[in-house]
Amino acid sequence: MTTNILITGALHEQALAAFKTRAKGSGMGTSDRSEIRYHPDCSRTELMSIVKSAHVLVTRSETDVDREVIDAAPDLRIIARAAVGVGNIDISYATEKGILVINCPGKNTNSAAELTMGLLLAMLRNIPQAHQSMKQGAWDRHRFTGHEARGLRIGIVGLGNVGHRVAKFAHGFDMEVFAYDPYIAPHVFERHGAKPCKSLRELAENVDVLTVHVPLNQETRGMVSGEILDLMPKGSRVLNVARGGVIGEVDLLKRLESGQISGAGIDTWDKEPKPLAALVQHPHIWCAPHIGASTDEAQLAIGETIVEQVFKAIEGGVVDYPVNLPEVGVIDHALLRSYALLAEKIGALMGQMLDFNPSRVELGYRGDLAKLDHSLIRLSWMKGYTAQVVDDYVSFVNVTSHIEKLGLNVVEVEDSDSASYKSALRVLLTGAGGKSLTVGGIVFDETYLRISAVNDFMFEIDPSGTLILVENHDKPGVIGDVGHYLASKGINIDSFELSRNRKGGKAMALIKVDAERGAIDIKSMSALPNIVNVRVANL
Repeated sequence: MTTNILITGALHEQALAAFKTRAKGSGMGTSDRSEIRYHPDCSRTELMSIVKSAHVLVTRSETDVDREVIDAAPDLRIIARAAVGVGNIDISYATEKGILVINCPGKNTNSAAELTMGLLLAMLRNIPQAHQSMKQGAWDRHRFTGHEARGLRIGIVGLGNVGHRVAKFAHGFDMEVFAYDPYIAPHVFERHGAKPCKSLRELAENVDVLTVHVPLNQETRGMVSGEILDLMPKGSRVLNVARGGVIGEVDLLKRLESGQISGAGIDTWDKEPKPLAALVQHPHIWCAPHIGASTDEAQLAIGETIVEQVFKAIEGGVVDYPVNLPEVGVIDHALLRSYALLAEKIGALMGQMLDFNPSRVELGYRGDLAKLDHSLIRLSWMKGYTAQVVDDYVSFVNVTSHIEKLGLNVVEVEDSDSASYKSALRVLLTGAGGKSLTVGGIVFDETYLRISAVNDFMFEIDPSGTLILVENHDKPGVIGDVGHYLASKGINIDSFELSRNRKGGKAMALIKVDAERGAIDIKSMSALPNIVNVRVANL
């Protein structure tokens, strides 16, 4: 049998040569070989034709591997993403079909961090303008007088893989480094020489340069808004080599025109490959067409990694970077499988609720659940949590490393608090100053997942879709006000669970709605009478 490897993304020439060399003596059987078919940047129509016989599909961002493509390839066993992001792959459907998805994380970290500093230096010293001026025959030394990086205060949003490299480089330029990252332990800031800020607002108020290194999700989209930019000292600068959409581009354009922001270095854009033209053309924008990973070193590292991982998978070895674990979907222990799914949901919810820097997580198991091997449940919680808080791909294999980088100490205990349930899971996050967050969950009939507790409040609500968490003073009229507010916005309520810790004290509602997370205006909803706090989570 010949193993057909279809490559639809352009690879480094050395990686392609390695694929062809390895293919001569490697296949899915002991005496088999592989055949390489190289069709970089092929059209959708061509893809649907040539994928039919593929056993392995190697892609870049240009290829959408959706249900239609997967269904068109009945023999497909491996999908390999020659980069970090896997947003173009229907991972859930691939898992359901038993298809292994792998990728190449961490290979462009240094390249992205270097480009961040490169854009900053180009901006401070007017390097592109001076270059172009000389190309046109001019010689004007004084026109391009700039500024030193030394002594500037740089604020890093997201102190992850790229963010902490930027911190290291900034120290090399004698910059003062500040950082905001609500998901890492305090000692991690100290390790990277970054002064911690408690909020994005605090960071903005105290820095001259703001650079973002976070993933793009519902929480981070537009997080650097006009309001945040207005808090920065007049004439400050911003950088985005992370994800388009993290910085509000229209807001940024207005602040560039007013002089509130004196310059911006942008590599990633909200709408690619056709970004906001007025922003690109603005004289105080230093721009690049998403080249953060476009170095020979990064592309070669990605290519070498994808070759190694694909042939490990073909030959039945254990791959280093699996995005999914197809076998998780067919675990024969129903209780373990259901609580692993619940644990990932709880992790995702906690990652979206957290408002302090945690240092410890405690997973408590009750009843029949306490007698099982909890490895998968622990990994599932960690995966759900870290997927919300780190600027990197997360899998069952690398999630432990992510937790260590966040500075979280994970412990497991037998829980005796959930006495009314045969089995239950309770997760407690704690941080400095006695702050904590607890979320509990149960599974009925080994099938129906429910969130059963948030801190002191008891519930039984399905953890799926969009949830609004409303904490309020236990006063009359709150339910009516909330319901009327959502109705006025055209938002339909799927289910409404209310709990209070004591009469006249605090109450909390978990409201499942038929709306996307972005449709909820947290600020205006928080202004309703007796509302203490509003959060929105997407599960």
